[in-house]
Amino acid sequence: MPKITEATIAILATDGFEQAELTEPLDKLRKAGATVHVISPKGGEITGWDQDHWDKKIPVDKELSQVKTTDYDALVLPGGQINPDVLRADPKVVSFVREFFNSKKPLAAICHAPWLLIEADVVRGRDVTSYKSIKTDVVNAGGNWQDAEVVVHQALITSRNPGDLPAFIAKIIEEVEEGRHEDRKVA
Repeated sequence: MPKITEATIAILATDGFEQAELTEPLDKLRKAGATVHVISPKGGEITGWDQDHWDKKIPVDKELSQVKTTDYDALVLPGGQINPDVLRADPKVVSFVREFFNSKKPLAAICHAPWLLIEADVVRGRDVTSYKSIKTDVVNAGGNWQDAEVVVHQALITSRNPGDLPAFIAKIIEEVEEGRHEDRKVA
């Protein structure tokens, strides 16, 4: 089994990510020993959103055009309303998310980030959760929406909101250490 200390994890985001949903996984996964890259369609810095205002700027480690899904052992998608809505309109992002899902490695999405999973058409027939306001979107995309702090369906990890971050991060670490889910049906 792989160790978290040997893992390289991508956090894919752009401006408008929910501040805690990027910074807490980034910090906790690095403290656990993982190599973590913030990737984005654009270079430089991305700016977070904290409840009702623009907040911290986070440096982008790599632009999406510079990476491949094979570079990473797991992919984390932070939410917020702005970030996933902008990202799901980018065909290169959607393709990357779908390809990552098809790699059978851990893919984690929190809050509104399941919008990206919906756009990539990977929720159909799977147990997922999300922020409550997009429950109907998940159900309409064929997902089996559940109201739980963390839901896992063969290394597809989803959580509802920043209050779920401790369980979300712990589950990412656990799934990375489990490795690939070869029995996961490819979309």
